[in-house]
This record gives sequence, C-alpha cells and structure tokens, in this order.
Amino acid sequence: MTLLITVFAAIITTLIWYKNAPDNSMRYGMLTLMYWGASLMWLVDAIFEYAELGAEFFTPALGDMVNDSYLGLCVVALGLIIWLVYLFVKDPKGIIRSILTRKAA
Repeated sequence: MTLLITVFAAIITTLIWYKNAPDNSMRYGMLTLMYWGASLMWLVDAIFEYAELGAEFFTPALGDMVNDSYLGLCVVALGLIIWLVYLFVKDPKGIIRSILTRKAA
C-alpha cells in the first residue's frame, strides 16, 4: 500500500508540475521528485520483500495493509510539510516578505 499511495502522489504531482511547467514559482518539481524518490524506495523494498516471501507477498493480512496505508499517508503528508517549509523559506511569490515588511513599517 505504501508503494501504491506514493506512486499515486507522484503521478498527481507530476501532472500538476507538467500543467504549470513554464511557471516554476511554486517549485512543484521538488515535490514531484520527493514522491518519485519515495516510490522508487518502496519499489525496491517490495522487490526484496517479494524475494523473501514469494507468493505470500500478494496476500497480506488486514493489519499489515492498514499499517502500510497509514505509513504511506504519513510519507505523503511529510513530503507536503517539507515542501511547504521550503516554500515559506524561499517565498517565491514574495507574500511573506510583503506581510513582514508591512507590519514592520
């Protein structure tokens, strides 16, 4: 489930990045690369787990699926948090800078 969730997140962010490709102000490429990197990591994990378990890999217990789903959602949320912190620090549209300078004046 972690692989599936991160792949869906990577595909969705890739489509958003491609739609807004000429305008790179929101840095969607960074978010996309984080999700594709996580997907690659989970793919390698799935390959090694399949090599270890064999056919049992395709019949996980319900508890394992719930835990994997929770982990996948946590990875997606963490990626969004990292991206938001990056946006706040870089402030590509100058919004935070204008708010801080307006209050200081």
